[in-house]
Amino acid sequence: MKIAVIGTGYVGLVTGTCFAESGNQVICVDNDPEKLAKLNNKQIPIYEPGLEVLFERNIKKDRLIFTNNLKQAVDFAQIIFLALPTPPMEDGSADLQYVLNVAGEIAGLMTDYKVIVNKSTVPVGTADKVSALISSKTKIAFDVVSNPEFLREGAAVEDFMKPERVVVGTRSERARKLMDELYKPFVLSGNPVIFMDERSSELTKYAANALLATKITFMNEIANICDRTGANVDWVRKGIGSDSRIGKRFLFAGVGYGGSCFPKDVQALHYTANTYDYKFSILDAVMRVNDKQKELLVDKILTHYKTTDLKGKHFAVWGLAFKPNTDDIREAPALVIIEKLLSLGATVTTFDPVASENVQKYHSDLKINYADTMYNALNQADALLIITEWNEFRTIDIEVLKSKLKQPLIFDGRNLFELETMKENGFKYYSIGRPSV
Repeated sequence: MKIAVIGTGYVGLVTGTCFAESGNQVICVDNDPEKLAKLNNKQIPIYEPGLEVLFERNIKKDRLIFTNNLKQAVDFAQIIFLALPTPPMEDGSADLQYVLNVAGEIAGLMTDYKVIVNKSTVPVGTADKVSALISSKTKIAFDVVSNPEFLREGAAVEDFMKPERVVVGTRSERARKLMDELYKPFVLSGNPVIFMDERSSELTKYAANALLATKITFMNEIANICDRTGANVDWVRKGIGSDSRIGKRFLFAGVGYGGSCFPKDVQALHYTANTYDYKFSILDAVMRVNDKQKELLVDKILTHYKTTDLKGKHFAVWGLAFKPNTDDIREAPALVIIEKLLSLGATVTTFDPVASENVQKYHSDLKINYADTMYNALNQADALLIITEWNEFRTIDIEVLKSKLKQPLIFDGRNLFELETMKENGFKYYSIGRPSV
């Protein structure tokens, strides 16, 4: 099939590459000259495991090309995916200007029937807005479809190629047949393509992310109770996670969620509820607790030192990305924690396997040092803070750790290590929802 993907950000690049991998001809469109130069030079501008192999293979087979020419893409493709940013505005609502502007441009370029697919995460009613806008500009037949993405950063290729489900919102039989044909190669194992109306599809994406964010936040609240009662959140997690009604995933306590999806989508769903005069009380609590959770590690540090400031203290920080296997630092807890440490007078040296460059690029005002290895970050540090659970942080050389730190002191925001191991090796060790040792 002939596909166009408008926008080559995280979602657009994964979408275009994976559709090409299944044999489709794909044109990806972007208006960022620097990004296009990289893509046409076979350089991926994001870090996503497994994507580079597919990207290079499909460029070589001429199934994947990149351009800034929207007309070329519209003329070429029967199905056009909009994978454009929908950033949160100050009131929490999603900014639809990029989606609507491109939809309007497409309307002026169409000469035959097109299926225009909202791949971006958009509020309920967006498909109707896009459809009304295009209808006002052209008499050419078209359909607008909602097809939200469910991609986990760090596992996006696997999620796209082997989806648990595909959600498609359309009331058009013509569009339904085309979308069914497009996704058939991805669901050969029997996982469903779930067809529904456009508004239900749009709400499904927000509901899924908000529920996962709520699950994480609930476990962080349980961890905070564990801190006060002497219970161990690891055992509580195992005790409830074995219940099939609850499940084992998203039950790990930590310093809060971040990234490009959960914070934005929770805010947008909360805004939608307010728009329809409904008070979404659970989401009020989720946002409030998550903001507070990001500062929990700093509270533990202040309590340990019995002080209200950290002047003269130097901390090593492992992890800047909001989660492992990505270089995404949007809404990352590490940035909140580091800014708080600096405001209290501390100095900081950080290490992250892939995200340091993004912090330097987008947060150049942060007065921090960047180490080239995890162990070099420890030099002369009063304590180590662990904020992102990269696998390489899980297996450590205890003796090197002890020799480089001024004292064996760790504040672990992701509960990477066993309490007994830390105790046996003489560390003062604070984690989340577990007794300190």
